[in-house]
Amino acid sequence: MTLAMHHYQILSRLLLYPEPELIAHLPQLDAALAAMPEQHALMTPLLRPLLAHLESSSLIDLQQQYVATFDRNPSHSLHLFEHIHGESRDRGQAMVDLMEEYKRHGLQMVGDDLPDFVPLFLEFLAQLDEAVSAPLLGDAVHVLAHIGRKLTANGSAYAPVFSVLERLSPVAAEMLAEPPIRDMDEALETFGPGADGVEPLLRQGQGQFAGGVHPVHFHPQPRRAA
Repeated sequence: MTLAMHHYQILSRLLLYPEPELIAHLPQLDAALAAMPEQHALMTPLLRPLLAHLESSSLIDLQQQYVATFDRNPSHSLHLFEHIHGESRDRGQAMVDLMEEYKRHGLQMVGDDLPDFVPLFLEFLAQLDEAVSAPLLGDAVHVLAHIGRKLTANGSAYAPVFSVLERLSPVAAEMLAEPPIRDMDEALETFGPGADGVEPLLRQGQGQFAGGVHPVHFHPQPRRAA
């Protein structure tokens, strides 16, 4: 890591599962925060408590806390579309649309992360010009702020990351409705497993996408009167 890190990259790193490499590079993250330009100076005081928490806790404790916070508590999930669509079929279409947006800007996904994984989304924003990244953050901020409110209510050390994102957004965050209850089990029962091993929700989304380009939506679009 170098001091010349994009602010979205810093936020992305802080939301990753605590590995020894991340802990070893905390001083570089701290230095990168101190080197932020004036317009992003608000990040430093907000994120210092999280950095201090990561520096002062044992690795095993940090890993257990991370799993309990993000993996075992759906209200804190780091997957954006889970807070909008749950496991409904609409989530599959949203995934496909977001993957297409990544490809359109030259980002090739590697690894096992889903496209709506918040650290991956932030890394994507870091590769874009401000004129492109700002509207995308503004569209996603409604979900990000929703996660942040849940983390704040539970006293999580990670909540400030989402406070920073909310402040960086060009638009104010709106409240989200609860996602639909339909889940993957219902989809399997309705559509059956795919021969290619692809989950039915994503497969259905891919079929819909084949008909044309869909815009990326990070929150449900309002219904219009007939």
